[in-house]
Amino acid sequence: MTSDQPSEQPISESKAFEAKDVQPQDNTDALFPIVGIAASAGGLEAFTELLMHLLPDTGMAFVLIQHLAPYDKSLLSEILARKTQMPVTEVLNGMSVKPNQIYIIPPNTKMILSGGVLQLTPREKVQGKYMPGDAFFNSLADDRGRFAIAVVLSGGDGDGSLGLKAIKAAGGVTFAQCENTAKFDSMPNTAVATGNVDFVMPPQKIAEELVNLSRNPLLSDLPPLITVEKFPQKGDAQATIFVLLNSVTGIDFSHYRLNTLERRIQRRMLLYKIERLEDYAQYLSENPSEVKALSEEILIHFTHFFRDAEAFQLLAEQVFPTIMRSKSALPIRIWVAGCSTGEEVYSLVISLLEFLPDKVTPPPLQIFATDISDQAIEKARSGIYSENQMVEVSPERRRRFFHTIEGGGYQINKAVRELCVFARQDLGSDPPFSNIDLM
Repeated sequence: MTSDQPSEQPISESKAFEAKDVQPQDNTDALFPIVGIAASAGGLEAFTELLMHLLPDTGMAFVLIQHLAPYDKSLLSEILARKTQMPVTEVLNGMSVKPNQIYIIPPNTKMILSGGVLQLTPREKVQGKYMPGDAFFNSLADDRGRFAIAVVLSGGDGDGSLGLKAIKAAGGVTFAQCENTAKFDSMPNTAVATGNVDFVMPPQKIAEELVNLSRNPLLSDLPPLITVEKFPQKGDAQATIFVLLNSVTGIDFSHYRLNTLERRIQRRMLLYKIERLEDYAQYLSENPSEVKALSEEILIHFTHFFRDAEAFQLLAEQVFPTIMRSKSALPIRIWVAGCSTGEEVYSLVISLLEFLPDKVTPPPLQIFATDISDQAIEKARSGIYSENQMVEVSPERRRRFFHTIEGGGYQINKAVRELCVFARQDLGSDPPFSNIDLM
């Protein structure tokens, strides 16, 4: 199911999408969970097994993003329809997603979800690879938030692993097929290696856990766990959680964005099948490791190289020239606050180094990069990134600023790393850097 070889007479992409358009349906129903499932080689067997153990009335919708041969007619819908009582449909452009149904991506397409509607465009390569799973997962996270669920099944590449992070950041739940049951384990193993997978299971167990999630009242449209207008009172569950977080991490989360806190706390409760905030506060008090896990999840790091391309273009065209006009022998001092795992820092340095070669006597550089997470700082300081994290880095930039490392992946060159000083800093309490040219 993974062949990318074109047939001798490829179809016209524009005509194919015009012919497949349908009128969007009314989609004003209350939110319900949508399960995105990414699979490649061996994925059909895994998805079939998952389907055979799913109940037909979970209230969830299931969207399969399978890597398909680009120009051959897909028989997936017919094959899978024999394995389940749920309706199985190959997607048409503009089709609304309904619960208790299965949707299959058509061949040669990229598919995203927007406003509960599936949208198709011709598939496109990202740095030489097709990544339909990542594209769908990212859109699923934006569209469904905590009602987004992602599953990565058998496959021979790393598709889906980046999108999992978006699902987790949005408050959703993530799964990957376990290594010993995957016909091809590269795809689920890459997902697991990101640290963003909640459950690693065989397909049958994934199906059982999805059924369990479907029955959890936290996946209904309930009022928020944390009331934004109400500041936590001493002794209540929310205040207890803040005290526990502060005692373990030294961070005062009581002034953090409450909607983000609510999303992160509710996600952890969902994983442990805890329905009451008071019970979760009790669980935290008895399990310090969960306090640490919650703090890391609140501080989840969602970034990538050259994020917001327009901003980097403005830096090169307007900001760097302005700074250079005011500098002589003094160093250029830049501070990246909330640097996460380093992608933004190194993107900034790369952009600046690309700007400076035209200068006869470029000034020295001092790049300060800070974050409240020790884990993120260590990752940033190492400068090591997987192939999937490098999709926004051009081949030319890879050759100039990175080197490949044993076992796969890339590391930013030592000369670039040495320009950067990474340090832990709490913006709410620690003093800022001074004499900064750009922050």
